[in-house]
Amino acid sequence: MALIITDECINCDVCEPECPNNAISQGDEIYIIDPDKCTECVGHYDTPQCREVCPVDCIPQDPNCVESQDQLMTKFKKLTGS
Repeated sequence: MALIITDECINCDVCEPECPNNAISQGDEIYIIDPDKCTECVGHYDTPQCREVCPVDCIPQDPNCVESQDQLMTKFKKLTGS
C-alpha cells in the first residue's frame, strides 16, 4: 500500500527529505504523498522512513491504494530503473 499523510500533520518538514522516491511534497495545507511514487521504502529500507521520523504519527497506509510487497518492489524497480 502507498502511505498517506493525515490532517494531523504539523508541517514539521522532516518527512520530505527522508523519502528516497521523492514521493512527498508540500500540499496546499499539509504534506502529501504521491501514491505512484510511494513504495513504502521497499527496495531502499526495511521500514518507511517517513514514519520513522514523523513526530505525530500521522502517516498510515492508504486503504484506497492497496499493494502487495511484490507490487511495491515492481514499482521500486520501475522508478529506479533496476
